[in-house]
Amino acid sequence: MTSIQLLACLGMIVGGFLLLGIRPIEFTDGLFGFLAKEPENIRNEIHTVTKRKKARFLKKAIIEAQQVLKMTGREKQFSVICAAALVLFAVGASVAIMIGNFFLAPVMAVGFMFFPFWYVILSASNYKKNVAAELETALSVITTGYLRTEDILTAIEENIQYLNPPVQRVFQDFIVRINLVNPDVHEALKELREKIDNDVFREWCDALCDCQYDRSLKTTLTPIVTKLSDIRIVNAELEYLIVEPRKEFITMAIFVIGNIPLLYFLNKSWYDT
Repeated sequence: MTSIQLLACLGMIVGGFLLLGIRPIEFTDGLFGFLAKEPENIRNEIHTVTKRKKARFLKKAIIEAQQVLKMTGREKQFSVICAAALVLFAVGASVAIMIGNFFLAPVMAVGFMFFPFWYVILSASNYKKNVAAELETALSVITTGYLRTEDILTAIEENIQYLNPPVQRVFQDFIVRINLVNPDVHEALKELREKIDNDVFREWCDALCDCQYDRSLKTTLTPIVTKLSDIRIVNAELEYLIVEPRKEFITMAIFVIGNIPLLYFLNKSWYDT
């Protein structure tokens, strides 16, 4: 009977969308956009600037997912992520209702709804790792060219063909800005600094800005670039230390869960009493 009621509810929802002419993607965009939006008043603006007001859990997850998608160039997929979250919300509630535990319905619904946002947020770590690896090569060759020519634009133009996305796109925009928009190298470096979320890259851009006024400071660039190699080595060691306990935990979890059906097949009589 419960399954029939769920199907009837699903039919009513689909019928409502068809009668009102609402597209599911537009509905999810509007819903999650409303949830992530702050009321426009002076108090909220002050709290936002001073960072005194912490975002709620749902709003924080939505905003972080939007930032990750923007950073990875996948802004158009936000609608799909929202739609998947809404579908999983309904799936979680339906599973709890089918089990017969109505108190579990809101817990499973909210928990399932967060899965797409958490997946996007977790995928950012792999993206940042790939960007850091590409930055190590890019900054190394560009720094070598700059030490020889003392012209950052020439150094980037000479090595742009050896770079790979997404780092290549950032430096291509830098070249276009200098050649076609505004030849102010200092301002262009300030804009370049904000395009990649990496502390070493920002330090490198700051050092380049200083080099525009004092060329003798170019010797500070090489030690900054070597930091990327040091960070990569340390991260590899930490990852190795973390992977082993994780493997042991997964193995023990499999053994513990696997014991339940194993005991059932070995001693069926225990389950009959």
